[in-house]
Amino acid sequence: MSRRSGRRPSSARDLALVAVFAALIAVLGLPGALSPFGNAVPITLQTLGVMLAGSVLGWRRGALAVLVFLLLTVAGLPLLAGGRGGLAVLTGPSVGYLIGWPLGAAVTGWLVERRLPALPVWWGVVANALGGIVVVYAVGVPVQAAVLGTSTVVSVAIGALAFLPGDAVKVVVAAVVASAVHRGYPAASPLAERDRVPTRTR
Repeated sequence: MSRRSGRRPSSARDLALVAVFAALIAVLGLPGALSPFGNAVPITLQTLGVMLAGSVLGWRRGALAVLVFLLLTVAGLPLLAGGRGGLAVLTGPSVGYLIGWPLGAAVTGWLVERRLPALPVWWGVVANALGGIVVVYAVGVPVQAAVLGTSTVVSVAIGALAFLPGDAVKVVVAAVVASAVHRGYPAASPLAERDRVPTRTR
């Protein structure tokens, strides 16, 4: 009798891709961060890495790549833009956005997987906008308001509007790159990951 295993073992390729995208998020923090209008949460390129992780790797591996990055950061490595790291990042005003990153990558990846093996750029834009902006902001804004204490959700949301132009550019870049990757390197696709699930016979 043949049956498919309910578990998906992580291949060496999957682990390598997760590590590469965790490193990519870290590298995108090297240019530093901007804090326009004195916003307590800085603008960084690392959200682009989060979008790329979800839209290239799919929901499971994309979220895992972001979680690996965050675990290394909390463990003390200065991987966040500006050289931040350690347990202190869990008490800062940006902690809600950090919590939203793996959720955003998962939502982006789940939406992308609905259109594979081909990924139209327009669908990539929709997926990254919903996962990389809507989901991340939905977690980040109320948590930031709670951490700051004196701010209301509305005032924090208004301040977060400063992030939108840059995030819109990141959405388009991530969609274009992901579409090209899925066309030119299908081995990175979540569909290839599923195809490697073994069939067991007994």
